[in-house]
Amino acid sequence: MDIRRLALLFIFAFSLMMLWDAWQREHNPPAPVATTPSADVAAIPGVSTAPAPVDAQIPQPSSALQQAAAAQTRESAAFAASLDTPPAESIFIDTDLARVEISTLGGDLVWLELRRFRAQEDKSQRFTLFNDNHRYAAQSGLTGAGLPNHKTLLTPIPGPRALAEGEDTLEVRLAAPEMNGVRAVKAYTFHRNSYLIDVAWEIENIGGAPVQTEAYFQLQRDDVAPSGDSFMLSTFYGVAVYTEAEKYQKVQYKEIVDSKAKFAKTANNGWLAMVQHYFVSAWAPQGDTLRDFYMRRLGDANSTLFAAGVILPAVVIAPGETRRLSVPLFAGPQEQAALKQVAPGLELVVDYGWLHIIAAPIFWVLEFINTLIGNWGWSIVALTVLIKLLFYPLSATSYKSMARMRTLTPKLMQLKERYANDKARLNQEMMKLYQTEKVNPLGGCLPILVQIPVFIALYWVLLGAVEMRDAPWIFWIKDLSAADPYYVLPIIMMASMFIQTRLNPTPPDPIQAKMMLIMPLVFGVMFFFFPAGLVLYWVVNNILSIAQQWQINHRLEKTGGTDGKKPKQAANDPQIKE
Repeated sequence: MDIRRLALLFIFAFSLMMLWDAWQREHNPPAPVATTPSADVAAIPGVSTAPAPVDAQIPQPSSALQQAAAAQTRESAAFAASLDTPPAESIFIDTDLARVEISTLGGDLVWLELRRFRAQEDKSQRFTLFNDNHRYAAQSGLTGAGLPNHKTLLTPIPGPRALAEGEDTLEVRLAAPEMNGVRAVKAYTFHRNSYLIDVAWEIENIGGAPVQTEAYFQLQRDDVAPSGDSFMLSTFYGVAVYTEAEKYQKVQYKEIVDSKAKFAKTANNGWLAMVQHYFVSAWAPQGDTLRDFYMRRLGDANSTLFAAGVILPAVVIAPGETRRLSVPLFAGPQEQAALKQVAPGLELVVDYGWLHIIAAPIFWVLEFINTLIGNWGWSIVALTVLIKLLFYPLSATSYKSMARMRTLTPKLMQLKERYANDKARLNQEMMKLYQTEKVNPLGGCLPILVQIPVFIALYWVLLGAVEMRDAPWIFWIKDLSAADPYYVLPIIMMASMFIQTRLNPTPPDPIQAKMMLIMPLVFGVMFFFFPAGLVLYWVVNNILSIAQQWQINHRLEKTGGTDGKKPKQAANDPQIKE
């Protein structure tokens, strides 16, 4: 197998791998499951249809999921009717980073608009992470008879609704109806220059008997793919769980439907998140408190609504005692520096594919370069130059091999004509020619193989970095995460790839030669839909490769294709006549 055929094999294999992965994500529909009588109320972990005695044995967190399953099977029509959705009001909160809507129904956070980011389709609008266009909300509640959950109507407590100048925090409080000797208040605490929101339940027992409860904190979302994902640029969106023992585990929504989801159910550390391209929402309990993680589909077999959350261990609140159960909620962009400060391992939600160990340091270098340059587009150019310099010796070896193969093309064509009907003899004579001319037909591919993991990792860095979103470069490129609106960069990339094919040795096989000419057009059309940051990297890399390859070809042509070293017996080879 010659160098052109092997190079084509690598290119097509990589392309097919990417296309197959994208096709799997795009076209694998959720498998249908049997209809169950569950409803939105059944998403409340541990809710029972019958009041439990207050002196009953305190359930361990690991039993909460079993209680929830039992509650679903025992749910009656009367109980469901008693929890019909009451009329709710909206509370609007303004901070330096976000505009938030909180519903008085359960105190759910139902709208989160990020001030620093624009919508994918309409750049005149701000990006919304939580919204009601497709259901996405943060919910929490308490388990136990008469205690408030995310279906309880709360009453706003008067107070400021905007983060004032000079203030670092803003607290918004909602009171639950007093019942069974329990007063409960749900409190949101927003912080300046932070996407972290403290969500807490303050429980005061004013009765004469102990009260036991568990607190749950969950995210509710449908499985609609986020805007901006496409067949070619599909990234992971779904649920993620992290614990120190099991590490980072991703769960697609279809796996929840199929009951094939594998994740840590119980731990004394870790977090749970819903992940999409560039953004994440995550519940991150602090300390080494025991916690349960759960995921389930809500509604019948046709429902596309899912709930995933964390349950804190049961507590007993003595008469006259007040307890505060709190879990921080991170809801914002996947900025690694901020994610690392929230919880260990949360930065892993940035989707770098299977080459995270290589991609993470590459992003660190890119981020460092940007602190010096101040423009992500020029930082990509600088990083590309740096990587090209790093791999210069390997690239030089590859280009030298291709240049020498180019000088052998006329002789290879003569051999093919002479031994057209004898494939075994043709291969034997070709190998003899390679040995005589001291040319390794695989010399151009092996150095490229070493670089492929780095190039793929860089591809995922540029695809997954939220810093590229709405980041301008120059002139018409206003967003490096979006496609070039005028297709200038893809056209330049096609031209550069065509020049590269002209610098490479012409394959003796006419079919291979045609394929090499078609490849720039095929890749160029594909890159029409790629983010401008990715295309910019390929354009700069191609231009540098052309310059390096032309310089090596020019030098070898001056020395007769031997790099200054005369090949043995090249002039006396009886098999080849010029």
